[in-house]
Amino acid sequence: MKTRLTLIFLIAVSIAITCVVIDRGRAQNAKQASPIYGVTIPDGYRHWELIAPALEGDPLNELRAVVGNAEAMNAYRSGTLPFPDGAILVKLAWKRTQSHEFEPASVPGAPTTVQVMVKDSKKYAASGGWGFGRFIDGKAVDQAQHETCFACHEARVQGHDYVFTRYAP
Repeated sequence: MKTRLTLIFLIAVSIAITCVVIDRGRAQNAKQASPIYGVTIPDGYRHWELIAPALEGDPLNELRAVVGNAEAMNAYRSGTLPFPDGAILVKLAWKRTQSHEFEPASVPGAPTTVQVMVKDSKKYAASGGWGFGRFIDGKAVDQAQHETCFACHEARVQGHDYVFTRYAP
């Protein structure tokens, strides 16, 4: 009987510890979500296809690459606008650094941001169907920076479903 009670006690403790670990994991993931939109950095995005590179001049002086998931890539290739729900675009940015091996060339230096756009026309109806996330060192930047996302896209690329990046075949 005593062994059985000990076993039940150990199982109960194990379940409690598991719940705490899961809750901590959820809390950590919640910290990774962008304010306003709740967008997170998608798993596996570094394996997605390149949509286009970009060069940002002063004051940012960055090299950028935009990648997309399968839904985004299919829309780009077929010229589909608006983008379908489920399309995700991720922009990676690095400080532009002069190459040590070939002086005229620029190469990626220190990473600066990862920016994410997620298309969900119902969830993000108030922002043209897009949710936005901006992350530095894997952590979402403050709300004030996210408040400018849609306004900038709306002012400049409303006619292209609020997306700046064009496909570079």
